[in-house]
Amino acid sequence: MAILVLGMHRSGTSCLAGSLQQRGLHLGQVYESRPYTQKGNRENQQVMDLNDAVLAYSGGSWDRPPARLAWSAAHAHERDALVAGLRGDGRRPWGFKDPRTLLTLAFWREALSDARLVGTFRHPLAVARSLAARDRSMSLDRGMELWREYNQRLLDCHDRAPFPLLDFDADEDDYRRGIEAISAGLGLGLAPADEFFERGLRNQAADATTALPGPVEAVHRRLLGLALA
Repeated sequence: MAILVLGMHRSGTSCLAGSLQQRGLHLGQVYESRPYTQKGNRENQQVMDLNDAVLAYSGGSWDRPPARLAWSAAHAHERDALVAGLRGDGRRPWGFKDPRTLLTLAFWREALSDARLVGTFRHPLAVARSLAARDRSMSLDRGMELWREYNQRLLDCHDRAPFPLLDFDADEDDYRRGIEAISAGLGLGLAPADEFFERGLRNQAADATTALPGPVEAVHRRLLGLALA
């Protein structure tokens, strides 16, 4: 069974992927230490590189989502070989996490039509601030617009076939219960003693009183309504 972790950059995807990895999800070789991500982003470099290549072939990039996705036969061949390597003998659940996958999901779905999906989101202002801290050229307005573009795709995907959505801003106990519910639903193991999630992973905050652009607020409101209680 393939499990894909979906979500915008800086939205808790690393925490969700790391938590599921602790419970038995095979991610292959991933980064366990990275700048701006305390415990590593849990991303596979080959997946990232392939996503970047498909986005570039489509005339876009992670911060310029293409209007139309396209890929070549060579991309598909590389994808299929990568999937075969991660799947291994098929005796354990496996998957990957890369925020770009929200933009390239149709490409992966061509080979993984039965993949299970899980998603995570975070307050748009917290994400925009985190992006700006990583890249000083990224304005808060641009960061929030990117948040909207990614999370509208997350909603569209959820509308087609619902899957668990986790709010990274949730109360710590609620967040941990959400992780457990997702893990149980996927048939993974129980929480380890050294739980991946810890308060320090939330390195940006959002003032709930700050007004958001209308389209951004509308997407955030819908996500909150769909999140695991």
